Amino acid sequence: MRPKSLYWHQFILTAGMVALAMTVLAVSFFALSYNYFLSEKRNTMKKDVVLISELSRDYFGGSDIYGYGDLNFRSLASYVADLSGDDVLICQTNGQVLLTSDDQLVGQSLRLSDNIVEEVMKGQIYSGMTDLNGAYEKRVFIVCMPVVDQYNGQIIGIVAMLSDATDLSEMWRAFTGIFFFTALTVMLTAVVACSVVTARQTKPLQDMSKAARRFAGGNFDQRVTKSGSSDEIDELADSFNAMADSLQRTEMQRREFIANVSHELKTPMTTIGGYTDGILDGTIPPEKANQYLRTISDETKRLSRLVRRMLDISRLQANDVIRDKKRFDICESMRRAIISMEKKITDRGLDVDAEIPDEPVWVLGDPDLITQVVYNLLENAAKFAPSGSTLRLALTTRGGKALVAVQNQGETIPPEELSLLFERFHKSDKSRSEDKDGVGLGLYIVKTILSQHREEIRVTSENGVTTFTFSLTMTK
Repeated sequence: MRPKSLYWHQFILTAGMVALAMTVLAVSFFALSYNYFLSEKRNTMKKDVVLISELSRDYFGGSDIYGYGDLNFRSLASYVADLSGDDVLICQTNGQVLLTSDDQLVGQSLRLSDNIVEEVMKGQIYSGMTDLNGAYEKRVFIVCMPVVDQYNGQIIGIVAMLSDATDLSEMWRAFTGIFFFTALTVMLTAVVACSVVTARQTKPLQDMSKAARRFAGGNFDQRVTKSGSSDEIDELADSFNAMADSLQRTEMQRREFIANVSHELKTPMTTIGGYTDGILDGTIPPEKANQYLRTISDETKRLSRLVRRMLDISRLQANDVIRDKKRFDICESMRRAIISMEKKITDRGLDVDAEIPDEPVWVLGDPDLITQVVYNLLENAAKFAPSGSTLRLALTTRGGKALVAVQNQGETIPPEELSLLFERFHKSDKSRSEDKDGVGLGLYIVKTILSQHREEIRVTSENGVTTFTFSLTMTK
């Protein structure tokens, strides 16, 4: 997998965020836990050192500090040290150690550091780390406070308690180990979960990328498999598959359109070319030349109509009808369409039943295009209506919509063919056998115009009666 893929970008970002969060949590935990344990130890030692300070006040006031009383005080200090687990130091005001409960320091000349003595002599309690001027190999935690004479308030000595930091460090290390184990478990779980989730999220995107490359090569069969999580990725996969279906239908329509155009052009061109060559090389006798020239003229006009209809479709598809909508009277458009169709209707021996209101019915749309819709529907109805029958053109209103219906009598259209009537170059067998003028684009143009108006058209065919009905939005 490429190192710069979306998978690695998202994986590194998520893993980095988890690692950063765990690092901040670790630093906070270590700082808080260490300070907490240190604070608890300091408070405990302060209580003990206050007790020792109270007990040592009388001994500092005696004259024979190294006599019998010294032994009793040493025993008392050792007893307190055993209870607390810490060592006790009794010092003079200059920091010189007089008495210690630590047997390893007995007999040594010990002295508190000057900074400790200076702070304690100000009447404050000191706490911190010290090696007691090299007496200890490792630094220990020390709490010192002054011994104050109860009569004159003068500082007569210093009491200190020493605690080995090893216990504190071991406890801190134990908590640190637990934290690191927990953090490592969380990190591994997060990494695995992140890897799985990222892989599931990026797989549809990778499939889309592969499918898009196949689309570029003309293969529209590829589809994206959804992850099943019903999230935005699945919505994108649905949209992508819908786009693929649309592209596939468009490609099929394009191929069908090219095939139909080729077929529609080939027949008249073959006829024109064959008859023209026959006239030129003498195969067709001169007395029949006019007959075949009329056929050539008819086929030329048919080619012209085909090209004109194709140009109309191209213009319609490129035009923004919604932007050009305006208010017009649909009744007037219906009357103009009937007038334009008058000659064809008369030539076919048809009657027209026009149910058009006398009052204007105002609708929104392009009046010229809607007039063309009515004209095309009337032309289509006239082609299939038997001579002597009646065409019906009616207008009704319902629910803010104007409904225009064009009806003719004739052969019933099979139900399976109704959905194909608006396809490009679709012509029924009857049309192909009796009507050579049609090119199969009239109803497709009707559908295109109404779709651009965001209106609908329906067709029914029952008991020899076929009715096309389309809607338009009314306005005041």
